[in-house]
Amino acid sequence: MSLLEVTGLNAHYGKSHVLTGVDLTLDEGEIISVLGRNGSGRSTMLKAIVGLVKPSQGSIKLAGRELVGLPSHEIVRAGLGFVPEERLIFDNLTVEENLVIGIGKPKAGTPRWTIDEMYGYFPRLHERRGAKAGNLSGGEQQMLTLCRSLLGNPKAILVDEPTEGLAPQIVEHLVSVLLDIHKRGVAIVLVEQKMTIALRIAQRCLVMGRGIIVFNGSPEELRSDAEVRRNWLEVA
Repeated sequence: MSLLEVTGLNAHYGKSHVLTGVDLTLDEGEIISVLGRNGSGRSTMLKAIVGLVKPSQGSIKLAGRELVGLPSHEIVRAGLGFVPEERLIFDNLTVEENLVIGIGKPKAGTPRWTIDEMYGYFPRLHERRGAKAGNLSGGEQQMLTLCRSLLGNPKAILVDEPTEGLAPQIVEHLVSVLLDIHKRGVAIVLVEQKMTIALRIAQRCLVMGRGIIVFNGSPEELRSDAEVRRNWLEVA
């Protein structure tokens, strides 16, 4: 049985029908990348899964438990972490206070993360642990958001455009951290615009277009499918 199973997911922004029947599965310990042009529905899909956009139709199950209708904090407590593109840190709290807020109860069969481990991943956060989070750079805020999500001890995390606007050196470090998190047994859904990173990090790739999944296959299959890349990824 899949860890995360999304079936027939529909969602709207006002009168705009953004998701038009998304089907997605994520197995335990798997890492998948979701690609697509801007406006294809990738970020909306993640927000719908964690309850920030209310689905109008469909099913979202985590380890067999239906999540549709639950508030976002209950979905997170059930074991689904979310790292939003907007970061959404608490600007007026310190780095360490942001991390403490993220600490959740350990869950059977999932890694238990500590603040010290987060500082091990990102020593810069340790250096700035007493600083207000709103004074951090964009890269530091991205680190903080990822760490706060991990401290909830999730079974899986949804990560939305983590490398957007970051310097290449920070991107490389972030990729290495995501790969290590995956090795620790946390399943990952990564929405990523940079195809080279998406193909490098994923065991399986999905491509979204017009609110649905239009491709589901291995990185090698996506590399060799010129038609999918031309129709759904390349900018004319």
